[in-house]
Amino acid sequence: MDRAPHPRPTRLRRSFARLTSAFAAIALGATGLVALGGTAAGAAAANLAQNPGFESGLSGWTCSAGSGATVASPVHGGSAALKATPAGTDNARCAQTVAVKPNSSYTLSAWVQGSYVYLGASGTGTTDVSAWTPSAPGWQQLSTGFTTGANTTSVTVYTHGWYGQPAYYADDISLAGPGGDPGDPVPGAPSGLRTGGATSSSIDLSWSPVTGATGYNVYRDGSKVQSVGGASATVTGLAASTSYQFQVTATNAAGESPRSSAVTGTTTAGGGGGGGAVPKHAVTGYWQNFNNGAAVQKLREVQDQYDIIAVAFADATGTPGAVDFTLDPAVGYGSEQQFKDDIKAKQAAGKSVVISIGGQNGTVSINDSASANNFANSVYALMREYGFNGVDIDLENGLNATYMTQALRALSAKAGSGLVITMAPQTIDMQSTSGAYFQTALNIKDILTVVNMQYYNSGSMLGCDGKVYSQGSVDFLTALACIQLEGGLSPSQVGLGLPASTRGAGSGYVSPAIVNNALDCSARGTNCGSFKPARTYPGLRGAMTWSTNWDATAGNAWSNAVGPKVHGLP
Repeated sequence: MDRAPHPRPTRLRRSFARLTSAFAAIALGATGLVALGGTAAGAAAANLAQNPGFESGLSGWTCSAGSGATVASPVHGGSAALKATPAGTDNARCAQTVAVKPNSSYTLSAWVQGSYVYLGASGTGTTDVSAWTPSAPGWQQLSTGFTTGANTTSVTVYTHGWYGQPAYYADDISLAGPGGDPGDPVPGAPSGLRTGGATSSSIDLSWSPVTGATGYNVYRDGSKVQSVGGASATVTGLAASTSYQFQVTATNAAGESPRSSAVTGTTTAGGGGGGGAVPKHAVTGYWQNFNNGAAVQKLREVQDQYDIIAVAFADATGTPGAVDFTLDPAVGYGSEQQFKDDIKAKQAAGKSVVISIGGQNGTVSINDSASANNFANSVYALMREYGFNGVDIDLENGLNATYMTQALRALSAKAGSGLVITMAPQTIDMQSTSGAYFQTALNIKDILTVVNMQYYNSGSMLGCDGKVYSQGSVDFLTALACIQLEGGLSPSQVGLGLPASTRGAGSGYVSPAIVNNALDCSARGTNCGSFKPARTYPGLRGAMTWSTNWDATAGNAWSNAVGPKVHGLP
């Protein structure tokens, strides 16, 4: 290939009448603060909250899902205030952990503005408390209080909004009462939590290290499932094709931090066969991590007809067999995290994203056991780092069947049954089962997803009937596919690879109508040319194109036509 956990707001409204009387008991306004559940803190008590007026940005505060920011207007006092914006299932929770003394009374207050704004404290050791307002068009003071338990040395104070509501504002937050020992503070909540590689029974997690933390706790769907010493973990014992929500906390001798913002990870499908989560009939498209004149795309812009997206390409390193990936600035991402988020979004939409190895200029060489192990280790590392579902083999300068087989089996052992393995050999590579590519495909048939042979840039080739066919016709596609179908591959492991436009390859472009006729001929025995296979292959996996970028350049004409045909196969 050419390189280059709360009820919804409506439920709150239904309960508002019931909550009004309780809400009225909370002292609001500027008439003074009432410490509920304990003795009122003295007027001269020190404010234990760090950066209470947000004049130092978000220093000392952690806001879920990046929801918080500081603004110069509106402010209640000073030069700044907090603005936090709920989005999706995130309620824009901003929190900090404060050192306190056991068996002591505290008053918590804040000035807020917005709809459904909450102020609260957790980890008190007695009864966690909160106050809220359904509507504060101007600055309004919320206040509540608590008494700490016999062993409580820290509490978490927080504000949050509500799902589906606009941004809220908070300023001049105060926690009044006796200060605790700041010499060994509880660490802050971890940030940057993200999912990595997934199998049918496990999901990899990683996050940013927290200063002062000596360990971390991992929570799955609200329950603690693991404790680790470093900033990563693999959660095992999961069900196939199931989504889970994860959070982590940081710990040290002083206690446990608030939980991080939540992320969702989904295990792959079980059952083996190499199919992973790929549908019965699938469209594969190569996404270009470079600009060669085709439309520059971000992954989120790839047409929805594509079921497998192959990121082209990984790069060889100085270590034999090892590969790495570097996001090209030419594709326009502001950060690698945005790219990773796009991978997750595609996977959430039911797509598989794999890393492609090779291409026209690829120089990866796997010719001994050491390089095979280097390949498996490095690809698995990329899967963990970026969340790739698997790997695509597109080595156009030859491969060693023995050691490529070893490499892919080693990768499969690491990644599990959900691993997606695709291949894109040239036509010459699949003319005979004695060829290295064909041998590799047969060697890994039990874990292979699909071979999308390139039916272009090849000239004339032999079909399975021994006749010569020229590229650019239905006969060329069906007679050459027949070699793989009758040579030992399952129909579900065979796809037709074509360029998306005349500019996508040097030769061999055919219109989407020809591709669709070839699909019909192989799967149904209809719309054939002079060659008609002796039997039909209704389980044919589908089709592939180089590339999603060239497809977009041509107005997505290829995927708009071929996608529905593939997805409509029997």
